[in-house]
Amino acid sequence: MRLTKFTDLALRVVLRLAQAGQAEQITGMRVAVDVGASHDEMIEIVARLRALDLLDCGGGERMALTERGRAASVGWLARELEGDGEVVGCDDDPPCPMVGSCRLRGALRSAREAFYATLDPILVRDLATNGRGPVPITIGRPRS
Repeated sequence: MRLTKFTDLALRVVLRLAQAGQAEQITGMRVAVDVGASHDEMIEIVARLRALDLLDCGGGERMALTERGRAASVGWLARELEGDGEVVGCDDDPPCPMVGSCRLRGALRSAREAFYATLDPILVRDLATNGRGPVPITIGRPRS
């Protein structure tokens, strides 16, 4: 299964903010650069994460994860960001000629749910720490 670009970028934003911790308040522009998102993509991502109550935007352009964001399951978050769309385009225009008798659609739904279920026990905070503190990784392009 492949996640949409939107979900991929939104997960990167969440992880970047989780790594920042609560002490380091960073701007949306900094996060966008770090995760490789455009300005327009960041606007959509921030709006969606705020609607899910995962993101707090304080004074200016500063942002941080809420406690709900840190405690969020990666599986739940991926489900929320991806939505309920089908894995394949059975009902696209034109629809698949086998749509009435095909059992693949149900199998693919089950596979998608198994994918998410694998991510359910993983919390955002788990990905941002290694048990001794923040994970020291660099996201984004090298700074000049």
